Amino acid sequence: MGLEDDIAFFERVPPLAALGKQALRILAIGAETRNLQSGAVLFYAGELADGGYVIQEGSLLLEPGTLSEGKEITVGPGTLVGELALLTNTVCQATAIAKEPTVVVRISRNLFRKMLEGYPAAAEQLRESMTERLQAWTKELGTVKRTLEAGDKQ
Repeated sequence: MGLEDDIAFFERVPPLAALGKQALRILAIGAETRNLQSGAVLFYAGELADGGYVIQEGSLLLEPGTLSEGKEITVGPGTLVGELALLTNTVCQATAIAKEPTVVVRISRNLFRKMLEGYPAAAEQLRESMTERLQAWTKELGTVKRTLEAGDKQ
């Protein structure tokens, strides 16, 4: 894929789409493509994370680690895995295994932060997008909490 194709791909990834074309150009130039064979482990739960991965082709099985609860899930093209690691020090909450031949684009935290420094408007857009998503999650958690509390009273 060429640079313009990479930028167009990033524009279709929801968390990245809000950043704008020029900011995405920086990410596309500095990102690293990795090809994984079926069954290859991209990262293990509990490892330090230093960036995020966007699935370009194929799919990853995410198996929760001992630090997180939940079910395993499969994610495919256009999914950003490790979004929080783009912004802060964290550990991987799951083990990521290629379910088939898979291509991922790695964006390092260092690259992402430098891009945000150079494009403050992109940083503001990202902040607004994350705020909206957090508010939606908070509302959903409130609904779950009320449902569980109602069940406890019966």
